[in-house]
Formats: sequence, structure tokens, C-alpha cells
Amino acid sequence: MAELHQTPTALCCCRKSLPVSGAPRCVGDSGSRPSAGPGPGTPRCPLVDVASASNFRCFQLRHLHLDLRLNFAMKEMSGWMVLDLVPVQPGVQTLVLDSHPSLLIQSIDCKVPASGQEEPVSLTYRVDPFTDYGSSLNITLPSAVKPGRLIQITVRYTTTDGPAIWWLDSELTCGQSRPLVFTQGHSVCNRSFFPCFDTPAVKSTYTATVRVPDGVTVLMSASRSSFSKEDRVFQFSMEFPVPSYLVALVAGELQHVDVGPRSRVWAEPCLLSCAVKKLGGSVERWLDVAEELFGPYLWGRCDIVFLPPSFPIVAMENPCLTFIIASILESNEFLLIDVVHEIAHGWFGNAVTNATWEEMWLSEGLATYAQRRITTEAYGEAFTCLETAIRLDALHRQLRLLGDNNPVSKLQVKFEPGVNPSSLMNLFTYEKGFCFVAYLSELSGDVRRFDCFLRDYICEFKFKSVVAQDLIDYFLTYFPELMDAAVSQREGLEFERWLSGSGPPLFEPDLSAGGALTRPVQDLCDLWRSREAPDLKTLESFDLSAWSTFQIVLFLDRMLDLSPLPQDVMASLSGCYSSLFDGLNAEVQIRWLQMVTSRMYTVPLYDDMVAGVMKCVAAEIFNQTQRRLHPNLRRTLQQILFQTGPASTNQNGPALSIVPPSPSTQPAAVTLRDVNVSA
Repeated sequence: MAELHQTPTALCCCRKSLPVSGAPRCVGDSGSRPSAGPGPGTPRCPLVDVASASNFRCFQLRHLHLDLRLNFAMKEMSGWMVLDLVPVQPGVQTLVLDSHPSLLIQSIDCKVPASGQEEPVSLTYRVDPFTDYGSSLNITLPSAVKPGRLIQITVRYTTTDGPAIWWLDSELTCGQSRPLVFTQGHSVCNRSFFPCFDTPAVKSTYTATVRVPDGVTVLMSASRSSFSKEDRVFQFSMEFPVPSYLVALVAGELQHVDVGPRSRVWAEPCLLSCAVKKLGGSVERWLDVAEELFGPYLWGRCDIVFLPPSFPIVAMENPCLTFIIASILESNEFLLIDVVHEIAHGWFGNAVTNATWEEMWLSEGLATYAQRRITTEAYGEAFTCLETAIRLDALHRQLRLLGDNNPVSKLQVKFEPGVNPSSLMNLFTYEKGFCFVAYLSELSGDVRRFDCFLRDYICEFKFKSVVAQDLIDYFLTYFPELMDAAVSQREGLEFERWLSGSGPPLFEPDLSAGGALTRPVQDLCDLWRSREAPDLKTLESFDLSAWSTFQIVLFLDRMLDLSPLPQDVMASLSGCYSSLFDGLNAEVQIRWLQMVTSRMYTVPLYDDMVAGVMKCVAAEIFNQTQRRLHPNLRRTLQQILFQTGPASTNQNGPALSIVPPSPSTQPAAVTLRDVNVSA
């Protein structure tokens, strides 16, 4: 990963000044909400998105239309798109869109309706390199283009093998009977789906016409849809403005069951009954709780489609249609958390969006906070504290791996041109962002009062893109007593330090309310952490078969932090729990497998190789695989390979500071694969 640099906070656009008002009320009380805008003396500067090659600041995008034909045999989408644009600056002679080498552009033309021009004018264009994740499409505009005058740009094109479009042969689907295709636009992939202003700073409505072969059902992230069976044509309309990355499509053998008045579950036929059984009426319940907290759900539909295991992430918050990986159905608790998190994005991320990828925490941190408010109201504080403990443990595990000064741990990052924003997706975006939002809630003095703030924040900024300063200015004006108390400058907890400082969160919420669930887990870990296996009678009071998945995951994560365990302890642990763990879901099994293999196979294998004549081979294997190893196992193997002392001498002590003899042994970049945590 390229080095990340600190960036100053800046507003994306000018807004009227914030009046200082009295005590805030909840949305619906006329005149109670402060207007959005900067505080006194806040500098103004234009928004820059280094991940976009486009000149999006020169235009207002009114609407996008797609007209596509899907060819499963050729694995192509072909057709055209139409952009309704209004130039906002004089003298603009070129339209620059984000594109991708996988898009084959056939022609581009332009109509200027107000000029009396009847026929479209063909335009010249060129495609220039931009980064390894895209290119720039430079279109020369006609002289009739004037500021404030609507123009319509039509681009005819064909997609090939681009990063946004995933064609699955029938063998790769769950039912293995028909092929399937889906798109994944986050963060900057949709420029290989259609040329666009591929930046979260730009939002527009869109419509789409999609033609498919017989037997194929098409879904899109749209608020309205229709279907002509005779022509095999699906029509879609998204009536609310969305950024380009939230335009999503899936097509295949899909069926549905309604699970609520505004929600349905879609899946391949072989998965549908399982998915419906798992979710039942929960979606509507979660929506109701979210609406009580944050105001009306803005998107109309809240449907969910389950995709095959090749879906590249766990879930994606496409508006009106959440994409989620089918393998999550194995675990009720992880399914619950992931669906609630995507529902929370309906307010935080989709309705109010981070204006640049350098402040992704504005989406993920706020959505994580909202997710935990929903689960607290629906399932109680103890449940939420347990889930939070798992994730904050993972955050500190990653910090031990990276070091407190690693710039990737900043909330507000600055990446150099050419760096893919997807490389910034990490636990800090979610959990450090969550901790900052929890700190703001703590400052407000009452969680219900902060709910009112978030409700009014959504009302103020809905369907807009914001930067961190927008949130902070609105917060300080909403709570004028906090502005007067200069809480943003409180020593050690300065807002600027939160945003641009690296390292752990400056504040973490109190999780003691989860003690009834987390305390037994820690007590059991304490019994197993010694160099000798605990007495079996001592273990009888711990009935892990009655524990939840989250409790077992927390236990295994904390045991992994102690691993590799002495071989006799590991053997005793396996004898006590292997039959139970082997019958549980993949979230448990992957952690258990890491524990078993690290002590019983991996360490002895490396010991034997280093003791013999294969030390160089062992070092090469380690260099190629170290990013996929748990941090503690990695440190143990580093000691075996690069130091003379036995690996077991410090396995229960502090983390070892071991530096391999060559810089080539260090990974070039760190991702979530370095951490034992679900994505």
C-alpha cells in the first residue's frame, strides 16, 4: 500500500452559515434544526477526488439511463447509456468520464435540446490511461454547449472482462443449473460497468432497460421495476439520487418470497426456503426499530438477494436491494449483524454519503454505530456489547500487527493518485469510526438525545455527499453548549486528532453491560492460558453447548491471541471441544482450524525443516504465506526462522519484536487477511 498522508478537513461546497440556536429537538419540530454550514473561520476549498479522472465539478448530472442486452454465452453486456448533464462552468469544451480498458466504446453523440438541434451530433473522443483500476474517457463537446443548458450524451459500448461484472458459469452457482451475473461497484469498479463520474461526490437518479434470454430474472438497485414477458425486457427506475457505485445488477435463475410489506428475499431456488426461514419477519422488525431511531426509511423497498459464495464480500448495501453472500446463512448471529448493518446503510452511506473515499468512515463508522443502536433496541445491550467486544478485539489485534503509527489506522486519510480506494477498507474504517461516533454520543449526554441529532442530520443532508467537517459543524451547532465548552479541543481527545491521528481509538464505549455474556468467556480463557491443562472438574461449570456463536467466536479469538499453546494443553483443549466445534458453523470452524493447525502441524513442521537442511525452503514458504497466518503464529515462526531461542519460551508473554534479516520478508501491504475477523 502506498504511504498515506494526513489531509486537512475541508468542506465539499459552500453552505449558509450555521445559526447558533437553543436546545435541539427531534425532527418534526418546526424550526428546530440548524442549517448546515461551516463554523466561523472555516476555510473553503474545492473537493478533490484523486480516485476519479473525471471533471465532475464542471457539470451537474441530472439523470443516467442504461439500455443493455445481456449475452451469457459471450459474457458481455452491450448497449448504450445516456447522461443528462448541465454544464455549470463557462468555457467547458471537454467532458471527462471515468472508464476502464475493458469497456469497448463504439460511438458517442450529443443532443442539445434547447438549441433547436433535432439530430444528435457525433463527437470525437479519446481514451487515456489513468490508473490500474481505470482510464479516462475524454469527449470533445460541441460549441452549442453553454452553462445552464441541458445536454444529452449517449455512449454506445460493450463490456468485456472488467472488475465490476462477475459472470458465473452454472457450475459456480449454488443450483449449478443456470449461469448468473452480478455487478459490484464499490469502491471504484463501476467505471468498468458504464462510463461515469465514478466518485461518491456525485449523485443522480437513474433508469435502466435490460434485455435477457428466456428463464433469466434481472434485479437492480432501483425503487421501481416492471417486466415484459413477451419481449424479455426488464425496466427499472431509481427515483432517488445515488452515487455511481450504488448502481447494481444481478441476473440469473432467481425466485422470491415476500417476508414483509416492503421486503422480499431473492435467491436461487435451492436456497430460497432456507433464506426465508432464517430471516422470517425479522427484516420488517429491524426496519421498524431503525425508523424509530433515525426517521423514515427513504428507499421504499428493502429487498435482499443471496448470491453464490464467489460474491467478493460478505454484503453490499445497494439501495432497495442488499446483496449478501449465501454462505452467511450458516450462522444466525452473523447473518443478523450483516443484514442489520446493511439496513443501517439506508440512512448512513446511501442517504448521506462520504464525498470522497478518503473519509469512508463517514459511511461505515456511522452505519456501525446505527447497527448497534438497532440491535440494542431489538435484542438488548448485552448482545450488542458482546458483538462489539469481538470487533474491538479484532481492531486491537490489527493494531498489534501494524503498529500504532501506521497511517492506515487514520480515519481521515490521504492517498496518492493511483492508490485503489478499496485498499482503505479495514477495521479502522468501521470500528475506529464507530468509536468516534460513540464519543460524540457520550458528549451529547444522552443516547436518546444523540438519536435525535442523527435523525435531524439525515433530514438535513439526505441525498447529499458530505465530508467530516459537515458532520462536526452540524454536531457543534446542534449542541451549542458543547461548542461553548470547546469539546473539539479537549486535551487528548481533540476532534482533529481523532480524524488525522494514527493509532487506537481515543475513546471506547463501556461494554460492561455485556458482562453476563463476556465474563464467562474470559474466565474460561484464563483457565486455559497457563502452561498446564486445567482440571476437568473445573471445566464442568462451562457448558459451551449453551453458548451463542458470538461467545464461542470470542473465546476462540482470545485463545488464538495466546496460541500456539503448549502441545499437551492443545491436545486437552481438542479433547474437550473438538466434537462440539466440528459441528458448528464456518465462523467457528475456521478459528478452530487455525488453532489446531498452528500448534499441531505448522510449528512442528517448521521446527523440523529448520533443524535439518531445509531452512532456506522454510523461509521461502514463510515469505509467500505469512500474510495468511494469524499474527501470533507469524511471530512464532519468525522466531523459529530468524532467531536462535526456542519459539516456546515467550508464547504466553508479550508480543515479540522480531525483525527478519531482509526487508524482502516484510509484506508489501497489509489487508484484513492479516486479522482473524470476519469481513
